[in-house]
Amino acid sequence: MTSTSFIRISGASPEHATWQERLARLRRDLDGLGSVVVAYSGGVDSSLLLRVAVEVLGERALGVIGRSDSYAESELGLALEQARTFGARVEIVTTGELADPRFRSNATDRCYHCKTELYRELDEVARKMGAAAIVDGTIADDLTDWRPGRKAAAEHGVRSPLAELGFTKADVRAAAADYGLASRDKPASPCLASRIPYGTEISREILQQVERGEQVLRDAGFLDLRVRYHGDIARLEVALCDLPRFADPALRKFVVEGLKAAGFRYVTVDLEGFRSGSLNATVGSITDSGAISPSSPVATVARPGTIPAKRSV
Repeated sequence: MTSTSFIRISGASPEHATWQERLARLRRDLDGLGSVVVAYSGGVDSSLLLRVAVEVLGERALGVIGRSDSYAESELGLALEQARTFGARVEIVTTGELADPRFRSNATDRCYHCKTELYRELDEVARKMGAAAIVDGTIADDLTDWRPGRKAAAEHGVRSPLAELGFTKADVRAAAADYGLASRDKPASPCLASRIPYGTEISREILQQVERGEQVLRDAGFLDLRVRYHGDIARLEVALCDLPRFADPALRKFVVEGLKAAGFRYVTVDLEGFRSGSLNATVGSITDSGAISPSSPVATVARPGTIPAKRSV
């Protein structure tokens, strides 16, 4: 694994900039690229990026979904339907990270190996398309969590224009609402592997078990949720305001029976409530926190946060 330098957000966009100003800058930057492959998941961040890319570049923008066992089947249908509503071209590539023992072993750099597999596939799509750049939906708020996948992005020249322009989640949701995107209020839903504690080997069966468990919670009307896998135990995280709902015997029975049918023996509720990335509390050193934008694949970059004019292919 080679060492990689990063471009950090540094004066790319003033803190006082409005989401409308950031959006206008995003349009200009994407237009300057000429053609892009967008790493698209259907989440609000990548959805906004793809929507703007289609607006600016038309057929020269292509969304690519990496389909794998850690990508919930329900997410795929929603992503494709949304893309159809604004005429985006979308290609699905199959990633096989479960074939990689480094991913399955679920060390703290798991995300690096997963993203390396994804970006390898996107590299091939971009090469065939002749795209100037691969871009993803990383935003400025993502700096607060452990994201070893950013190293993989750097190694493959993937750009993060939303983060580079200082887009926060509030900015993204405001812009997505302005466009009328179906995902504008969609809760974040990272890959299913993020529900499994580091050091617990990942298997297709466990991923499917978690996916079935989370569908039970959705069917019960919960929005912000996670089913954390702890062997026989399902640890449920829901929004703090939803915790009192478990006092309802009928709802509690529905959830417990559903989780047991999914394969869990015991069902617990985390009294701290929903916390995105709660399993990352075990990570001792966040070495790439704040490392968002990879170094430019071209010779020079005018200033931190800019998008290169072309991509090496």
